[in-house]
Amino acid sequence: MRCCLKSLYLCVEDMERAICFYEDLFEQSVTLKDDIYSVFDIHGFRLGLFAYRKMNEKHLYGNNCLPSIEFENLELLKKIIDNHQVVFPLTKIHDNWVCEIKDSEGNCIEITAPVG
Repeated sequence: MRCCLKSLYLCVEDMERAICFYEDLFEQSVTLKDDIYSVFDIHGFRLGLFAYRKMNEKHLYGNNCLPSIEFENLELLKKIIDNHQVVFPLTKIHDNWVCEIKDSEGNCIEITAPVG
């Protein structure tokens, strides 16, 4: 199979609030801002924010699909953890530090950093 994963999107209830959360997390401005679908370009990967209610779609929140975002080092990861609701504690798994936090919309996201 020849394919390439280039994007994913998260359902959001409040687009402005979600944009602020991810601008703070990624330390960059939103790339494309829209009331229904906004996008962050992260080194060629597109993370979308989808205002599902504006399109009359139903959505259930949970942790069955977790975006995993890698940061440079453990110190930065700890700084991020201090400012967000942790749903899975910082744990060393193989060669990575792993933690899960909730975003402003109730989505669980995994944040990681390499060991050493």
